[in-house]
Amino acid sequence: MITCLLAVLGLTAMGQNNLYEMDEFNTPGGKTLTFHALVHASIRLQYDGKEIYIDPVTRQGGKTIDYAAMPKANYILITHEHGDHFDKAAIQQLTGDKTRLVTNPRCAQLYGSGEVMANGDMLQLANDIMIEAVPAYNISEGRTQFHPKGRDNGYILNIDGLRIYIAGDTEDIPEMANIKGVDIAFLPCNQPYTMTPEQLVKAARTIRPKVLFPYHFGHTNLSAVAAQLEGIDVRIRHYE
Repeated sequence: MITCLLAVLGLTAMGQNNLYEMDEFNTPGGKTLTFHALVHASIRLQYDGKEIYIDPVTRQGGKTIDYAAMPKANYILITHEHGDHFDKAAIQQLTGDKTRLVTNPRCAQLYGSGEVMANGDMLQLANDIMIEAVPAYNISEGRTQFHPKGRDNGYILNIDGLRIYIAGDTEDIPEMANIKGVDIAFLPCNQPYTMTPEQLVKAARTIRPKVLFPYHFGHTNLSAVAAQLEGIDVRIRHYE
């Protein structure tokens, strides 16, 4: 259950004149979880003194992010090998003595290290943090070469009872019907690589998260999405 929802703005390591949007939630255990919308598919999570980064990249869409100015990561999760998700320099900047890097098999090969998770694997990162790797792939004719089935990961994080689905680069695949009880979902929307707005709506109706963050959307027009998802809190942040 989400006990508190709050959207705020805060100064960030991009510089004094730039802001990241932040969304703050209370977990069922009464702790605070904060999401920072960095760029595109790059997300920073803060929870109980821990730093979690999803697909951190240094440059994307004309933006540059200085990870050296951010706290070192406790956990870094990488979904797949494409340059807008997998950035060796960003990983190196965020890596400290206690950092655990979790990747799909291909990224671990490319980086030379990392804890490997394949689709269906589960990993207990801490007493109150569990992650599950789930499928992420293309299904439309002419798109399957972008993200072939079985190679890439999405992730479901259970953080102190709060269930978060980070889909990675995927279309509205059949396996989404098995994803239940999601509090917060991040679903991609930029054709032809991930979902069209229509597919995004279909996926959200299947998963039924309490809060939906469309992400990885580039120049896709998302203006009609929220009106089609009654009962879901749709939040558009700077995940172009």
